[in-house]
Amino acid sequence: MVSAWASVNGLTLGQCKAHAKSNEISAIPELLELLRIKGYIVTLDAMGCQKQIAQQIRDKQADYVLAVKDNQRQLHQDIEQWFAYADQIDFEGLDHDYFRSVNKGHGRIEVRQRWAISDPLAFEYIRYYEGWVDISTIVRVQRERRLPDRVERKTAYYISSLAANAQTLLHATRQHWGIENSLHWVMDVTFQEDQMRTRKGDSAQNLIALRNIALNILKKDPSKSSLKQKRYRAALDDAFLLKSLSQIRCDCPGGEPVNLCRARLWEKFSPQAWE
Repeated sequence: MVSAWASVNGLTLGQCKAHAKSNEISAIPELLELLRIKGYIVTLDAMGCQKQIAQQIRDKQADYVLAVKDNQRQLHQDIEQWFAYADQIDFEGLDHDYFRSVNKGHGRIEVRQRWAISDPLAFEYIRYYEGWVDISTIVRVQRERRLPDRVERKTAYYISSLAANAQTLLHATRQHWGIENSLHWVMDVTFQEDQMRTRKGDSAQNLIALRNIALNILKKDPSKSSLKQKRYRAALDDAFLLKSLSQIRCDCPGGEPVNLCRARLWEKFSPQAWE
């Protein structure tokens, strides 16, 4: 399953199932087609770094930030060579931007440096000869994690249709990984999705959709409890369950989308109705 995650809202916007004997590349275009992304930034990892996907994002009037790895070997080499050249000349004469951030916590220090180059000469070959639409910036991110016993360093490269604003691009790439902590980890641990053995027909896909709906509903609850505690409370406390479900919007008989009627919900979910 491929999911679309709204980082600012912390919500799952949609999902598509990858085709049999394929990977997520086949599902990403279908998912993008379902979404209204005009004016937004779409971030994808290296699997989604495809010319057709970049074209689709731009056709829908959105911007992209795509991770580049060896699955796009020529592009990856081109970007590496441009930054090697920029280092040699100390970025002199190149249209670029730089941003550095330092974060401390959990016994470690994380230093992130980002360089963004928007030089027309760099993109003349990449854009017109390799077919990458509307590339405006090539990006290098260097991450350094300082632990008590060691120092870890990683370098990543990106392409983007955004202008060369290093701070904005760093924020976009950091937000991208929110899907790992706020969706995938929650599904694996809180909802124990990895332990599910449902395989028949569309049952697995349907259950994933229900879990995503449940996660979106629980995230709207303002209490300080963990998601696991909220799930448990919803199973035992009818009033809390009713309050949570009343956040859902539906098409009532009047025809206009309004909040679900509390009376109808209670009639459906009360203990008397279960009996």
